[in-house]
Amino acid sequence: MAKKAKRKQNTPRMPRKRPLKPITVAFSHLKGGVGKTTAAINVSNCFARMGYKTLLVDMDPQSSSSEMFLDQNQPEKTLYHVLYEEVPLAEVTQNISDNLYLAPASIDMAMLENRLRERVDGYHMLQIALEKNDYDCVIIDTPPSIGVLTSNALIASSHLVIPVQVGYFALKGIENIMQTYQTIRQRANPKLSLLGVLITMIDDRLTFARDIKGDVSDLFGDIMFKTVIHRSVRLEESPAYRKNIFDHAPRSRGSEEFIQLTQEIIERCRNSSPTHS
Repeated sequence: MAKKAKRKQNTPRMPRKRPLKPITVAFSHLKGGVGKTTAAINVSNCFARMGYKTLLVDMDPQSSSSEMFLDQNQPEKTLYHVLYEEVPLAEVTQNISDNLYLAPASIDMAMLENRLRERVDGYHMLQIALEKNDYDCVIIDTPPSIGVLTSNALIASSHLVIPVQVGYFALKGIENIMQTYQTIRQRANPKLSLLGVLITMIDDRLTFARDIKGDVSDLFGDIMFKTVIHRSVRLEESPAYRKNIFDHAPRSRGSEEFIQLTQEIIERCRNSSPTHS
């Protein structure tokens, strides 16, 4: 009996760079484990591979985004020095790959919650640091909490993406991040636009996951991204190899989905205005 030929799986083609005004996109949710950092890392890599000069800003003291790219030695200067000591951003930024740069975090940033709160401009330090930057795209990975660091990120951003894991506690925390978003828009950054709610780590085989996805869809409607990020072994194991999904598994479903997501982000940014409230 003749062996059945394997179907060849092609590597997804990276789209070409399209005209785009400079954007700053915060990935934020006040609950951990929702795929926020995974999304920030892979979207920033996709932007860079498409030809956009991209900066990934790690605002989380846990430094998960930073650890993906750096060795075990903590950088001499991090965002802590930028936000507290007003060191120029260029002095801490590291070139990771073609078109991709990283502003790394450190555990010291946990102290900024109190230190920046005492300053008149404490909630605007990231905005000040990013002024007159020459990046096409800035992606900000925020901590999973309400506080000065998350507020700094949202005040400095033009757009917000809210990742939501489809699980039992999927909607937990969305109300708080929405309230934070509305407060920031009303008091500090009226130009902040809610770009969309991103479904992450979904397993379509599970009935309850499909049901919760439907609940999120009913709640947010058109604000939901059409692209969803499915749970996959390749995507979940890539951080262990300290690789983005495009290097770790370029032919995987996760690679295809993050290309689609980045394209959708670009399209929404081109057409967005801060209308959601």
